[in-house]
Amino acid sequence: MSSALPPTAPDVVPLTEPSDGVGSVVEDPAAFARVVERFGAGSGPVAADAERASGYRYGQATYLVQVRRAGAGTALLDPVALPDLSPLGEAVGDVEWVLHAASQDLPGLGEHGLRPARVFDTELAARLLGMERVGLAAVVAELLGLGLAKEHSAVDWSTRPLPTDWLRYAALDVEVLVELRDRLAERLEAAGKTEWAAQEFEAVRTAAPPAPRPEPWRRTSGTHTLRDRRQLAVVRSLWQARDTSARARDVSPGRVLPDRAIMAAARALPRTAGQLVALPEFAGKATRRRAAVWQRAVDEALALPAERLPSLRGPRTDGPPQPRTWADRDPVAARRLAAARELVADVSEELAVPVENLLQPDALRRLCWTPPESPDAEEIARFLRERGARPWQIELLAGRLAETFANAS
Repeated sequence: MSSALPPTAPDVVPLTEPSDGVGSVVEDPAAFARVVERFGAGSGPVAADAERASGYRYGQATYLVQVRRAGAGTALLDPVALPDLSPLGEAVGDVEWVLHAASQDLPGLGEHGLRPARVFDTELAARLLGMERVGLAAVVAELLGLGLAKEHSAVDWSTRPLPTDWLRYAALDVEVLVELRDRLAERLEAAGKTEWAAQEFEAVRTAAPPAPRPEPWRRTSGTHTLRDRRQLAVVRSLWQARDTSARARDVSPGRVLPDRAIMAAARALPRTAGQLVALPEFAGKATRRRAAVWQRAVDEALALPAERLPSLRGPRTDGPPQPRTWADRDPVAARRLAAARELVADVSEELAVPVENLLQPDALRRLCWTPPESPDAEEIARFLRERGARPWQIELLAGRLAETFANAS
């Protein structure tokens, strides 16, 4: 997980060593069986974290799992050597698992058989409490007065063996999670937000994986600046060639070919490998070595007939158009959106809950663009419920949105 520690205040005590020391990574069945027995005999919630190799490896595989429980201590598990960690989940039963930014770690944990029955997300709790900084280090510093170093947050966790300093960092990430959970729970109770948090935690725990993007290549940085379909075809072709190579080599796509190189080729439309490597973005030794592969991708795009070129607008979706176009296309909808956004912003400030946690922006846009035929509180509540809004959000906003819509019509 990644979070930067705010400037150290005089009353923040650096947390530099796990209370149990830095143990060895558990990577064989016998050692794992002992961990399972220990955790099954422990008490209270399980603190958990997971480390990936984002920016180094292809995909979001988990390369280290850290768990801690009272009476059991901390265990550092190697999910590469031990792909099935389900015995640990079975041993602790339906106890609560405490994670920070659970949505980042739960999918990876699930791939290894760890599917908590209950979750407490310390980042989500901090958001609901209106804390300005919600990274783990910042929240620990503010609530516990302890300083977590984060210098190893972006390292290559697929490295083997893992350096001791990295393991120390990993163990410290779960060292005080349960204590942090208790402090946040007290604040949620005092703010009357305990039930809100419970609904949010359950939504995160049970969230379905996001649907694949229909044209993921359009996320290449800078693509939105292109206004020529042939150039977009080059972006698509190079992105696909890069993705194939990255997947085969298990390397992050950005390390195979940076986005800026793809964009440079799309703008230049080189006709030969010589012209391609003459671009500054293709001057690197590794990039030049694979110049023939990249030029072949460019050539395929240049040879496409016009009817097979990608559109400038991208794939059709069932969502509303860009809000900037609403005033011309549907002035009433534009007024609804402006009024609704103002309402949500006011409620956000009143309750000290970020706008994005109060109601998903996409749900609000869809509601304003195609509201129910009779946009009263009941119909708006149904609309929001079908789009994943939680009961606490609906209770707070449905009636107010109905009134706002009536005034904006």
